[in-house]
Amino acid sequence: MKIGVLALQGAVTEHIVSIEKTGAQGLPIKRVEQLEEIEGLIIPGGESTTIGKLMRKYGFIEAIRDFAGQGKPIFGTCAGMIVLAKHIAGGEPGHLELMDITVARNAFGRQRESFECDLQVKGILEPVRAVFIRAPLINEVGPEVEVLTLYNDEIVTARQGNLLVSSFHPELTDDYRLHQYFADMVERSVVANQ
Repeated sequence: MKIGVLALQGAVTEHIVSIEKTGAQGLPIKRVEQLEEIEGLIIPGGESTTIGKLMRKYGFIEAIRDFAGQGKPIFGTCAGMIVLAKHIAGGEPGHLELMDITVARNAFGRQRESFECDLQVKGILEPVRAVFIRAPLINEVGPEVEVLTLYNDEIVTARQGNLLVSSFHPELTDDYRLHQYFADMVERSVVANQ
């Protein structure tokens, strides 16, 4: 099973290491054609406006929408969550607009307000280690979105069908269980589409 990491910006190598701990093969995705080689895609953190501009420049917007339309799973972490969101608080234009959520950018403050904590994620038995760096929050969810994690009564992990998002960076810890959760989504998708 091959899971790609959009390699335009962000912690690509760290995501690949986490993917490979699940037993799947991790691949950096730098060209649209490479989407045909993978069964799942991670959109990593970074700066969402820059990621969006690069996605447009290199033709990834429609290609990733088509990828999702085929039922292939996508996991957006931090800025990747913003890129997947249908709505961004403050009226900022969206990017992929695939997931029925409204997100607030930098909801936890500046870089110096970054922190780590353990979070209970629905579907994972033990708490998951989470790193929040200038993290966004989910302000609103549509009716088909399942909330997986709250932090101080704020939504930080959610799922809608084949889409998974987290406000935090699971790849920056040795805890790869959220990547395993995603790999399991990808495996179920592969089996269902055979």
